[in-house]
Parts: sequence; structure tokens; C-alpha cells
Amino acid sequence: MARSLRKPKAAGRPPEVRPSAQQAENLRRSRRDRAVETAQDYVEAIADLSASLGEARVVDLARRLGVTHVTVNRTLTRLQQAGYVNTQPYRAIFLTDSGRKLADECKRRHQTVAAFLRKLGVSEKTAELDAEGIEHHVSPETLATFEKLLARR
Repeated sequence: MARSLRKPKAAGRPPEVRPSAQQAENLRRSRRDRAVETAQDYVEAIADLSASLGEARVVDLARRLGVTHVTVNRTLTRLQQAGYVNTQPYRAIFLTDSGRKLADECKRRHQTVAAFLRKLGVSEKTAELDAEGIEHHVSPETLATFEKLLARR
């Protein structure tokens, strides 16, 4: 006897379906958010590489971020269009003033979130891993609260 793969309908309730316009907007927002996260990760990595090595190169950025040089080049094109970096073929990557400002903001958010997690008793390794994701989504209000609580030491 073959069994149906369909879920039985709940008595008297139509299946829940999100309006397609709302779903499309949610997906657009999700893609925008991921693009912002990527930009933040890249400018932060470029700033770190520049500080530690004296310059940021595509090969170093690819290694640092765990992506291919093709992915780095595509992303750098978008970052250049957004005004965060200046690049030239076969040369180092340089942050613009806007790129440096964004990198500084990202680094500060990361440090604050990681410090807050450590203060809660989270291990160093886990705090760093978790901060890498949380830093992109923490609201200014929450970040300010973290900073106030950390200042109370």
C-alpha cells in the first residue's frame, strides 16, 4: 500500500503561504545584508594585512578569507565601485578614507562583542568565532549597552 507524502491538512485551516512580494523583499534584504557583511569582512582584512605586512595583496586576502583569487577580484571590483578601496592590476590594495572608517568601525564592533562574550565566561576561541558573526548584526543600541557594561568592570 503506497503512502502519501503530503502532510495532512489541519482541520479548518488553509496552509500558510507568505505573500510572494513579502518573500521577495525578505530575500532581497538577506542578499543585501550578506553583501554588507562581505564588504565589512574584506575591509577589515585589508586593514589587518596592511598593518601586519605593509600591504594587502589579492593572494594574501584570498588566503586570509579562505576564498579564491577570482572571488577576491570580483569582490574588490564591487568594493571599488562602492568607494571603499583603490586597486590596480598586479599592485597592492589600498583602503580609501571611507574604507578605513568602515574597517575601524568593524574592528571596534568585533572587539566589543568578543570582550562582552569573554566577560560572560565564554572561552577566548569561542568568543572570537561567535563575535565574527554577531558583529555584523548587533544593533547600535545593543553595542552601546555592551560597552557600558564592559566599562563597569
